[in-house]
Amino acid sequence: MTDQAPAAAAESPDIPGKPTSASRTTLSHIMTHNDTNLLGTVHGGVIMKLVDDAAGAVAGRHSGGPAVTASMDEMAFLEPVRVGDLVHVKAQVNWTGRTSMEVGVRVLAERWNESAPATQVGSAYLVFAAVDADGKPRRVPQVTPETERDRRRYQEAQIRRAHRLARRRAIMELREKRAAEGFED
Repeated sequence: MTDQAPAAAAESPDIPGKPTSASRTTLSHIMTHNDTNLLGTVHGGVIMKLVDDAAGAVAGRHSGGPAVTASMDEMAFLEPVRVGDLVHVKAQVNWTGRTSMEVGVRVLAERWNESAPATQVGSAYLVFAAVDADGKPRRVPQVTPETERDRRRYQEAQIRRAHRLARRRAIMELREKRAAEGFED
């Protein structure tokens, strides 16, 4: 794995690359009683929607148009979020392919009425595909990591992509094998 931009960038000089900071964003939201689960803490689905919203904004900004969620993985809930917490969802493009991009998201929470620093309560990685008006995949600008942290995230994203592809291949091979053996799913 390298921290260099993929070869696809050389194939499309008409789409200039974009630095990581060009589309980085933060979405903030105060959690209310409407957001709670049966235990009285904020429902994980509410946090996941905020994560998807922030990641979608970043993907659309980076790609310069519509982008749809292709997958969400490694959603980790580290601490519960409570009513009255001010939640900050920070997202950035970590890696880009030809038509897809990985967006990394960190979720932080702080009490709305306290000056204590926010603590990380979750994180996730999402893959978005850029689409045109007909819903067909379209090319995305390559992301240009700017800092050592960005380069590390880029390299880690390449590893996650390799794992996603290997997992998909292994599942397809298993299904083909089972079909050849006469098993129906």
